[in-house]
Amino acid sequence: MYGVILRIVQSKEYTEEIIQDVFVKIWNSIHQYDVSKGRFYTWMINIARNTAIDYLKSKGFQNELKNQSLPDFVYNTTELSTVNDSSDYIGFNNVLESLEVDKQELINMAYYQGYTQHEISEKLKIPLGTVKTKMRNALMKLKDLLKDYQ
Repeated sequence: MYGVILRIVQSKEYTEEIIQDVFVKIWNSIHQYDVSKGRFYTWMINIARNTAIDYLKSKGFQNELKNQSLPDFVYNTTELSTVNDSSDYIGFNNVLESLEVDKQELINMAYYQGYTQHEISEKLKIPLGTVKTKMRNALMKLKDLLKDYQ
């Protein structure tokens, strides 16, 4: 979970803060977990991912970014790039690399950078319907690739 959050927020400090929130959310909503819908680990990772994305979009975080001095921001980005590159994310990068480049980009933008499909559409300058179709195809292909890992 730490690696997923770190990849989204790209800050050790924020990651530690968010992971505490994630464990509290898991503890408070454990009764909502349904075994028939998936594995417990997947359920926890989704909570972690969604919490990290919510944190990035929060007004408090956006204000902190505006108030952060440039040298601190550059230093933190450099420090984090070495941490992110050394993480393996449980071998998921190898599976992701077997997808076509456009599908990798969509999954990366949606699940690691926290973009909505509408934001992806605007950023890549392609119609929203096309983004939805390509995302669905990418996830179906990824599902097929991950069958071997279950």
